[in-house]
This record gives sequence, structure tokens and C-alpha cells, in this order.
Amino acid sequence: MTRVLVTGCAGFIGSHLTEGLLKNNYDVIGVDNFSDYYPRKLKEENLSNVLKNENFNFIEADLIDIDLNGLVEKVDYIIHEAAQPGVRKSWGNEFEIYLNNNVLLTQKLLEACKGKKVSKFVFASSSSVYGDSELPMKETSSLRPLSPYGTSKLACESLCYLYWKSYGIPVVSLRYFTVYGRRQRPDMAFHRFIKAILNKSEITVFGNGLQKRDFTHVTDIVGATVSAMEKGVEGEVYNIGGGSTIRLIDAIRKIEEITGNEAKINYLEDQKGDMRYTYADISKARKSIGYSPAIKLDEGLKDEIDWLKLLMT
Repeated sequence: MTRVLVTGCAGFIGSHLTEGLLKNNYDVIGVDNFSDYYPRKLKEENLSNVLKNENFNFIEADLIDIDLNGLVEKVDYIIHEAAQPGVRKSWGNEFEIYLNNNVLLTQKLLEACKGKKVSKFVFASSSSVYGDSELPMKETSSLRPLSPYGTSKLACESLCYLYWKSYGIPVVSLRYFTVYGRRQRPDMAFHRFIKAILNKSEITVFGNGLQKRDFTHVTDIVGATVSAMEKGVEGEVYNIGGGSTIRLIDAIRKIEEITGNEAKINYLEDQKGDMRYTYADISKARKSIGYSPAIKLDEGLKDEIDWLKLLMT
């Protein structure tokens, strides 16, 4: 059976991806260190279903510290989701964590792939690499990250490219655009908004709410990532977005409509590092890997709301 290494397998995207690969009859080795960015209990719940699957082998470890050479030798594909997330927390002294968990870890994993028979190395990047770029954002657009987090992701992309160019490691980088859905991290906007609106408590919006985002459902992210692993052109970068853009305030109105509760909004000043607009041109991914986002925002929000209702009971 074909074996895939998924780093960060207990996270929001990593756990969904692990489930998707197992359903597609892949053998999966998952590694996660249960970092303290958010509660361990939530990550354990993310893994609760796949731990019962005989084709899943879970390793609790920090990838910085383990024998990556021995691990890479056991797999056919690598999907590298492990990273320190968060734009706002990446400033100041915290940046050292981003250097270690994003840049250094990616370099070590790529280094371990030298001389191995890895069929594809898929790197999970971010729309944060674009910063103040023209819209829609194309893979050929200028890259001017606005946060240390975005800078760390761009550095990882550069490492992937140079290891492909110099050592032939078959890398593919995917720029995810604002992912949402079940298991979304508690620090992310929709998770915070939905929970507060359900509780009839105040939500905080940084800026005036007119900023626009290209929201991408995690189901579409999983499909795109597996397709990139199977069909992606090595050395290439692909935008993975939802295919449309919406103002943040309009997304909040949709949550109000679905929940039947009115949002109590506290507007605060813009935060350093936050992008004003994101909008992905996904034509390259459509053509190359057959990517076609299927989950509309209304449907995806309803599903995340249903999940959070269960979580809150």
C-alpha cells in the first residue's frame, strides 16, 4: 500500500487530510507534537476517529528532534502541514518559534529527502505570502508579506524551490486561502464569531469589517492537497482558494441569519500584519490538478455552526 507522511496530523487541516487519505486507501504515518498553541484536548478529539484505523500509524513527537531520515525512508509521499500558525502572534520575541517550527523544520525535512525515493513533497503554504498584492492574486504576482508569519511561509516556499532545483526533490507548494470548517482553530475568526454569536456575547472585529476574504472550506482544501500529491507538477506553486470573495461584515451577517442571533460587534483598530483583501486566481490549479471548489460559504458556515453547537453542549 502507498504510504503518506502527514506532518501536523492532529491539527485542523492535518486531521481532515489524514481522514481523506485513509478513505482513499492510503497508508498514513501521522506526526504531531501537540504544541500548546491551542488546547491538546481539541487535537486529541481531531484524531479520535483515525486512531481506530489499522492503516494509520501515529507518532507523537517534535519533528525537529526525531530521526527524519529513518522516517522519510518509510514513505512514498510527504504532505507537510506542521507549522506555527497565526499572523498576529508572530511579532517580537515569538518570531523565534516561527523560525524553528516553520523555516528550520521545513529545511530539515527537505534535507532528509535528499537521496530518498519520495514521489512528491507537498508543502502547505499560505495566502499570507502575498501581502499587498494586486487582485486577483496570481502565482506570478509580487510577494510582499505583511507579517513575520507570512515571511516564514515565503521562506519555506523558497527552500522548497531550491531543494527541487538543486537536488530534484519533487516539491509542490499550495497557497491556502483562509480555511474554515469543522475543527477550525479556536483563534480563527469564524470559530470565534460563531461561538460568540451562539452565546449572544460580543465579538471583536479588527478594522471596519469591510475587508474582503477568499474563504476556502477544509473539504476543498483536502481534495486539492490530495490532487496536488497525485498530479501536481513538481517545482510549481498553486493557489487554493474558494473561488470568490466576500466582505467580513457580510460573512458575519450570514452567521446571524443561520443562527438566528444578532451579532454584538466591538470594532477595534486594524492589526499589524492583517491583509486588507485576499482573492485567489485558481485557474492554474483548475487546469493542472483539476481543482474545483465545491463547498459554498453558506453551506460551509452551516456545517461549522452545527459542529460548534455540538462542541458547546
